[in-house]
Amino acid sequence: MRPLSRIPRSLAAKFLLLLVIFIAVPVIIYGQLKLADQERATLLLRSVQEQGWLVGRSLRPFLERFEGQDALVLHETLSDLGVRGMRVRLLFRPEGEEGYDSFYFVASSQSQPADQLEDELEQLVTPDILGKLEDSCRGQQPLSVRYRNPEGGEEFLTSITPVNAPKGCWAIITSHATSELLRSSLGRPYWQMPEVRVAAAIYLLMAIVVMAIFLGLWGSLRKFALLANQIRSHGTPSLSFSSLNRVPELSDVAREFDRMVNTLQKSAKDIRDAAEENAHALKAPIAVISQATEPLRRAIPPENIKGKRALEVVEQSVARLDSLVGAARRMEETVAELLNPPRERINLSALMQTLLSPYVEGTEGQQQTVVESRISEGIEVLGGAELLETVAENLIDNAISFSPDNGKVRVHLYSENDKAVLTVEDEGPGVSPENLERIFERNYSHRPGANPSALPQASVKLPNFGIGLWVVRRNVEAIGGIVWARNRNEGGLCVRMELPLAT
Repeated sequence: MRPLSRIPRSLAAKFLLLLVIFIAVPVIIYGQLKLADQERATLLLRSVQEQGWLVGRSLRPFLERFEGQDALVLHETLSDLGVRGMRVRLLFRPEGEEGYDSFYFVASSQSQPADQLEDELEQLVTPDILGKLEDSCRGQQPLSVRYRNPEGGEEFLTSITPVNAPKGCWAIITSHATSELLRSSLGRPYWQMPEVRVAAAIYLLMAIVVMAIFLGLWGSLRKFALLANQIRSHGTPSLSFSSLNRVPELSDVAREFDRMVNTLQKSAKDIRDAAEENAHALKAPIAVISQATEPLRRAIPPENIKGKRALEVVEQSVARLDSLVGAARRMEETVAELLNPPRERINLSALMQTLLSPYVEGTEGQQQTVVESRISEGIEVLGGAELLETVAENLIDNAISFSPDNGKVRVHLYSENDKAVLTVEDEGPGVSPENLERIFERNYSHRPGANPSALPQASVKLPNFGIGLWVVRRNVEAIGGIVWARNRNEGGLCVRMELPLAT
């Protein structure tokens, strides 16, 4: 459920929603505007077509009685009937002839040279115009055709009114050149309208700007994520957040990220230095106390039992104090590695083989716990040699300490699904299911059946203060891995660690 709840807050989800809106809005608005424009254009066209039909009806009686008088009379008649913005053309097809290409240009409401009349006739003799009168010379025919006359002007042909006279078929063609009609969408797709193209260009520009803002923000955040992953995987960054940023509004964020990385690296170094200095400062007096007990042991008479007992208590306390100092140092170093873990290319196979040598030799020689190992070759991870040694030593020491005499500890290193997998199995009492996670908690220690004497002398382990497996999990997670435990069906515990393979 949690990943689903993050979807509405996701930048990618908002980008997709914005993309859908940018696509849907113009489609919806375009359809509505187109419908409204069609209604307006229909009313406008009907108005000018009615004007043309009125002109045709006015000329009908005259043309039915026309007997071939001077064409000048026709021109004057047409000029008297014309209205502002409207042009009337008169064409004639003699009786007995057929086809729309048999018409002749007779007169026009506007004077034109003879050569222009011939050119205009060629443009009018088409299936879309005079073709409407090819089979009949009856019935008014509406037109909606954009037309460029021989003079180069644009007109809109609106109607053809036929007149069937004894001498032949007359065709009265009306056109309009008013700006209102020419600016409409009549005779052309709505998307070719100038205002539609301008609006589309503005909308597209706005969409590009908004998308560019989103993509720029998204790109910078993606670069931040990649750099953060590089810092987590390799430690020292090759670039800074500020150098990757391309969005001015993220400059403060980038600078704070750089400052935070520098602070964490400095803090990690300071913690390491302080851990080393504190350990050195405490180890020196402990070593002095430890050396001072030697002459005291020789000086105390054998019969002085209280004195010997007091000396043993001092020596045990010094040893425990020494262990506490070592544990404190390791804990501080672990905290430092969490802040700035090392990211060197480590051959984990070679490291494990070297690390397991004293365990195998020590346990076999004492005929106590046997350490068996299967180490695959060539497995490399990114981390630190000391960090990985600490992890492996604590896992193996923990397994040995819970193993019975003559028991076995099995260590297996192999690769699986781009992961380096290390498993450590013992034959001890195992862990109750409710405590399988608690064993990785700091200061948690529950050791029934533990066998500390099974540890080889060559082992350098953390003392039993309940921090061994805590250090293991912290170190493993610091370099991008995971670790968990389960009880074996055969008895005992199996701890499994997974680390990404070095690429």
